[in-house]
Amino acid sequence: MDYISDSEIQVIVKNVLKKFGEDENTPQPEKYTWVVAIGSDHGGFSMKQALIPYLEELNCRVIDCGPANTDSVDYPDFAFKVAELVSTGKACRGIMIDGAGIGSCMTANKVPGVRAAMCYDFATASNSREHNNANYLTLGAGLIGLNQAKLIVKTFLTTEFGGGRHEKRVDKIMEIESRFLKKG
Repeated sequence: MDYISDSEIQVIVKNVLKKFGEDENTPQPEKYTWVVAIGSDHGGFSMKQALIPYLEELNCRVIDCGPANTDSVDYPDFAFKVAELVSTGKACRGIMIDGAGIGSCMTANKVPGVRAAMCYDFATASNSREHNNANYLTLGAGLIGLNQAKLIVKTFLTTEFGGGRHEKRVDKIMEIESRFLKKG
C-alpha cells in the first residue's frame, strides 16, 4: 500500500474540481463542518454524552460508536471502532474518552492512517493539529473536567494543520507506518 501525502491529495482534488468546472472557491452546500466519530469506555461515558450535543452545536455530524450505558467495557474495542471510521474516511476526526486517554491513544495509533493525540489542555490540542495533523483526539475523563474537554475539543476541531516544515515530519511518520503495513 503506497502512502499519498496530504499535499498530493490536495493536488488531485484541485485537478478533479477543474475537470468539472469547479475550483476550491466555488461555493459548495455544506450541512456539516465536520463528521466526528466519538466513543468512550464506561469511565468516559458521561463526558461522551455531554460532548455529543456540544459537537452538534459546533455543526458536527456525530457518529456515536458507543457504549450505550455505563456498564463496564474494554476501551480498546471502542477506540478501534472510532479509529476505523477515521482510517476509512467515514469520519474526518475521531474522539475517544476513557479514564486517562492513554490506552485509547495507543490503540488508535495501531490503525493505519490514524494520528491520535492525547490532549489535556489548549496547548496540546493546538499543537497536535498544527504540528502533527492529528485526526483523532483522546481525553482522560478522570483527569479533566467537562469545560476543559469542551475547550480541547473546539481547539482540536478548529486548529488547521500548519503544513510547511511540519508537513515533511508528518509525511515521515506516515512513511514509517507504511513500512509495517502488510503487503498484498
